[in-house]
Amino acid sequence: MLICKNIEKVFDKGMATEKAALQGVNLRLDESDFITVIGGNGAGKSTLLNAIAGVFPVEQGTINIDGRDVTKLAEHACARFIGRVFQDPRMGTAPGMTIEENLAISYRRCKRRTLRWGISRKERDVYKEALSTLGLGLENRMTVKVGTLSGGQRQALTLLMATLQKPRLLLLDEHTAALDPKTAKTVLELTNKMVSDNRLTTLMVTHNMRDALASGNRIMMMHSGQVILDVKNEEKAGLTIPDLLKMFEQASGEAIANDRMLLA
Repeated sequence: MLICKNIEKVFDKGMATEKAALQGVNLRLDESDFITVIGGNGAGKSTLLNAIAGVFPVEQGTINIDGRDVTKLAEHACARFIGRVFQDPRMGTAPGMTIEENLAISYRRCKRRTLRWGISRKERDVYKEALSTLGLGLENRMTVKVGTLSGGQRQALTLLMATLQKPRLLLLDEHTAALDPKTAKTVLELTNKMVSDNRLTTLMVTHNMRDALASGNRIMMMHSGQVILDVKNEEKAGLTIPDLLKMFEQASGEAIANDRMLLA
């Protein structure tokens, strides 16, 4: 479904600050795979998601989704089949527009454009039903502006918008990191439910080892721009945080020096 071959990305090439952010990354996701990606700061996790989403070009390698080479596609073109949720709850929504207007933008994405903007009763019913699955009461507040919502409510809405059209690939970039522990738990539970119910192929970056172990059928570890570990299915199910720490040290040759991961 998603195949990345020998992906290389260098920032500030030829300058004193040159950094090889991705170094020969190879990755394959099959249909309905849910991979959690962990690693320290600067490991290349978010850079990999940005490369897949077409945020910037890569120096080398190919990215293929559903048999189509998307390596050189711009971000707006990739958005036709990729849903994405960012770390910052303020991203992904328009704060000055209402909940239903934000959902309309997502629902109509990549559909044929018309001169009509008004939201039909049929569309409104679709949005109301979708919002009810969040369990946050937002289906009764559809005319409220998104900028007035809490961070957790806004992130849940962003998640719903990213999955409303059932994207071929869902990218989650530390989407619970900016939330308080209780809210983060709620959003992660919603994430697991949406991914499972819609059988979405998903890549989720997280610093939280506990969340990485609790979600998905695969766990991938990155270090210095490379994939150093990819554990699947039954093998992943039996892992503990101490197991992950030991595996990281064996694969990388060094200990994890990241408080966010160690405290997770």
